[in-house]
Amino acid sequence: MYVYQDHDQTLLEERVAQFRDQTRRYLAGSLSEDEFLALRLQNGLYIQRYAPMLRIAVPYGLLASKQLRTLAHVARTWDKGYAHVSTRQNIQLNWPAVEDVPDILAELAAVQMHAIQTSGNCIRNVTTDEFAGVNPDEIEDPRPWCEIIRQWSTFNPEFAYLPRKFKIAVNAVPDADPALIGVHDIGVQVIRDGNGDTAFQVWAGGGLGRTPMTGQVIGECVAWPDLLAYLEAILRVYNKYGNRDNKYKARIKILVKALGAEKFRELTEREFAELQGGPMTLTDAEVTRMRGYFTDLDYQPAGDGSALRQALDSDKAFSRWFHTNTRAHKHDGYRAVVLSLKKTGRAPGDISDEELEAVADLADRYSFGELRNTHQQNMVLADVRDEDLFALWQALDGLGFATPNFKLMTDMIACPGGDFCALANAKSLPIAEAIQRRFDDMDFLHDLGELDINISGCMNACGHHHIGHIGILGVDKKGREYYQITVGGRGDKVSKVGSKIGPSFEADEVPDVIAKLLDVYLESRLENEAFINTVERVGVEPFKERVYA
Repeated sequence: MYVYQDHDQTLLEERVAQFRDQTRRYLAGSLSEDEFLALRLQNGLYIQRYAPMLRIAVPYGLLASKQLRTLAHVARTWDKGYAHVSTRQNIQLNWPAVEDVPDILAELAAVQMHAIQTSGNCIRNVTTDEFAGVNPDEIEDPRPWCEIIRQWSTFNPEFAYLPRKFKIAVNAVPDADPALIGVHDIGVQVIRDGNGDTAFQVWAGGGLGRTPMTGQVIGECVAWPDLLAYLEAILRVYNKYGNRDNKYKARIKILVKALGAEKFRELTEREFAELQGGPMTLTDAEVTRMRGYFTDLDYQPAGDGSALRQALDSDKAFSRWFHTNTRAHKHDGYRAVVLSLKKTGRAPGDISDEELEAVADLADRYSFGELRNTHQQNMVLADVRDEDLFALWQALDGLGFATPNFKLMTDMIACPGGDFCALANAKSLPIAEAIQRRFDDMDFLHDLGELDINISGCMNACGHHHIGHIGILGVDKKGREYYQITVGGRGDKVSKVGSKIGPSFEADEVPDVIAKLLDVYLESRLENEAFINTVERVGVEPFKERVYA
C-alpha cells in the first residue's frame, strides 16, 4: 500500500493544525455557523440528527492493521465504541463531539489517515474493486491509478469548490463492473489499446440520488500518460458549465444529459487539447514509482491442498462459508476472504472497537497486515493461505463475522437512515433487521442465490437502492414513514436503475412485500437462474401484479 513520504506527512499535520485553529475560533464565536460549514465539510465533519458525524477517508478501501487499531482507539476514546463502514469504503463515526475532532484527526494523522475531502463540493474518496490486485480476472492492478488520481485531486484548488460533490471510481475487470463505474461522476475503465498497452475508457455523468443516471463513454481510448489531463478536461467543462444555482441540478450527470454525450465530448476534447503534453502528463518513472507500492507480497508456494480438502469434506458449515465468502486469488494457494458484517441483528457495516482490534490481529496473522473495506459494507482479508482458511473461519465465527451470506439476500446495504441522518425521511436499519429476521434461513438463502437488497432512507441514495435487484427507499407521507420498492436494478455488469413497482408501503408491510417478490421469482425462474436474470427475462409486471393483487 502507499506509504506517506515526508511531504505527505507534513501536509497532513499542517492540515490538522489548521483545522484545530478553525475549530477553536468557531467554538469561541469568531467564526459563524455558515463560515465554519465549508471548513468542517472539507474535513469530513457533518452535523447529523443527534450528533456530529465524522467521515474518515480510506482510499480505495485499503487499511493497514495499525490503522485499524487506531480506529479502535478513536472509537473507544471519542465515540461510543463502534465505527461504520460506508458504501464508499470509508469509515464513519456517529457520535464525536465537535471540540474533540481535532484530537481525533491528530491521532489519525499519526498512522497516515485523515478525513480530507470526504465531504463538501470536491472530489471525494477514489474507489475501486475490493479485490483489486488479487482478482484473477483483472487486466492489471488498478490501485496505482487510484493513488495517482487521489494525489492529483487532493488539495487541488481548481476542484475545491465544484458545483457539487464529485466521485471517481476505477475498474480493471473486463465485462464486469465491481467498482460501479457506471454510476459515478467519472468512471475509469482500464483497457488495452491496439498495441497492448494500458489505456482507459473514461465515462462521465453517472450517479444516483434524486435523478439516477448511468454514465456515458466520453473518452473511448485515453493513453495512460494522458489520464490526468483528460480527467482535468472533464472537470474543467463541469466547472465552467455546471449549474451552481440549484443543488438538485448541480451534479455532472445533469450537465451531460442536458448537453448530450456528443457535445460534452466535444467540449472535453477542446479542453484536453490545451492540456495534453503539459505538466500533468504522466511519465514512466512516476507510474513505475507508484506501482512499486503495490507489488506482490511475500506469497509462499502453494501446498498440496490436502488439509483444505479434508476440512471441506468433513465440515459442512465450513464448506458453505468457503464457497460463499471466499474468492479466487491470482496466486495459487491463496483465497480472498469476505468478513460479513451482516449477521442478523447487526446494523449493516457496524463494527465495534474490540472487533476492530481482533480483525487487526487476524490481518497480521493471516493476510500480511492488510484489510479492505467493501462497497457492500463488509471487510476483506485479501491474501489468506488455503491452509489457514479453516483456522481463520473458526476465529471469524467466534467474532460473528462468518455468516455465509456474501452476495445473498441478507447481505443488505443500508444507509444509517433516520436513526442518525438529519436528511433521512425514514429509518433504514429496522427495515434491514426485519428482513433479516424474516428470512433467517441459510438453506433458503442459498437456494435463492445471489440477490441484492439495497435500502436508502432518502433520495440521496446512500444505500444505493436504485441499483439493488430489489431497492427500498424511505419516503415521508404527511409525517409518516413509508417505503417505495423498485425491482430490476443492478450494478454488477452494466449499471441499470430499477423500476418502481407502484405505491409505497408502511414499514410493517415491507417483509411481506419482499416475500411476494420472492414467490414470483421462485415460480418463474429457470434452472440456476439468478433473481435479476429472471426479472430481465419476464419483466417487472408479474412482480407488480403479485404485490398489488
